[in-house]
Amino acid sequence: MNKWIKSAAVVLLYALMLAACGTEKKNTTEISESSSVSSVSQTSEGESTTATEDIFAMDTFMTITAYGANAQKAVSQAVEEIQRLDSLLSVKNESGEVCAINKNGGGTLSEDTAALVEKALWIYETTGGAYDITVYPLMELWGFTGDTPSLPESDQIKEVLQKCGSEKLTYKDGVLTLGKGQGIDFGGIAKGYTSARIMEIFEENNIDSGVVSLGGNVQCYRRKTDGTLWRCGITDPDSPDDGSLIGKVEVEDKAVITSGGYERFFVDEKSGETYHHIMDPKTGYSAKSGLKSVTIVSSDGTLADGLSTACFVLGAEDAVKYWKKYSDQFDMILMTDEGKLIVTEGLESSFSSDLEFEMVKKE
Repeated sequence: MNKWIKSAAVVLLYALMLAACGTEKKNTTEISESSSVSSVSQTSEGESTTATEDIFAMDTFMTITAYGANAQKAVSQAVEEIQRLDSLLSVKNESGEVCAINKNGGGTLSEDTAALVEKALWIYETTGGAYDITVYPLMELWGFTGDTPSLPESDQIKEVLQKCGSEKLTYKDGVLTLGKGQGIDFGGIAKGYTSARIMEIFEENNIDSGVVSLGGNVQCYRRKTDGTLWRCGITDPDSPDDGSLIGKVEVEDKAVITSGGYERFFVDEKSGETYHHIMDPKTGYSAKSGLKSVTIVSSDGTLADGLSTACFVLGAEDAVKYWKKYSDQFDMILMTDEGKLIVTEGLESSFSSDLEFEMVKKE
């Protein structure tokens, strides 16, 4: 029986600090449900409220925290939005839109799904296919959509690989048509889109400050209430479960999203080889790009999520070339299989590490 591991480590750590912690008078209400726990605390002045809620959705644990007069309202709306998008985008929910698209071979897309398809196709085209939403049949074959992944036969991989490729899709005027035998999966981009939507909810509610952690995907709204930047720690891929970090990055109004093979993997009992969930769309096997982890920092959470996967597949050299072309949209932190740490220059003033690292310039 294969050893199947979903890492319990939090990919990104973040510090939540109240601006008025010294004078805070707590008035906390805890609500325990099957899927979420929430808490609210109000300052003695009665002006600034802190609201936090934990929820399990999209197959991961999530935390939403907001500060401000409308904090509870914003957090409640965020939870509702997470649940709505989870239902809409799940490949397993038969009443959801993505499940219906896969079953029917396409359909007229909602605003959310259309936005995801358009972003996914842009990433696919600009990265030469390194990120591809049509790998769903491949993920099914490997068993990564369930709880018992295993190594398929090589001829099975070749057969299923023929169904993959976003160039086989037809998308026009909001209507998506899949190629024969195709299926789509937004698993590599949905949480980033969700965190971006929560930022919009925070904005609509005039929140003072906020942060969301969606299974390790972190997106920060404005600065912390004390005026300092949010500090996000990047997990050491060699020790994901003990809190070790390879560095920290300070941000405001940014998403910080990491992908790594250590998150979900299994060891084949026959060969002893390790296979992880990040598929190379060109080979049909787990990506072997020479990278252990990729962290993307961007104001666009959807882009950050998709690029964390794409750049992992590309490998360090091609990922750096890609960054140089689109450096106005994101920065990144790479850890190679040899333990080399590479950081792009847009993070020069915000990234710190006890390890030696190479700072890549745009030139």
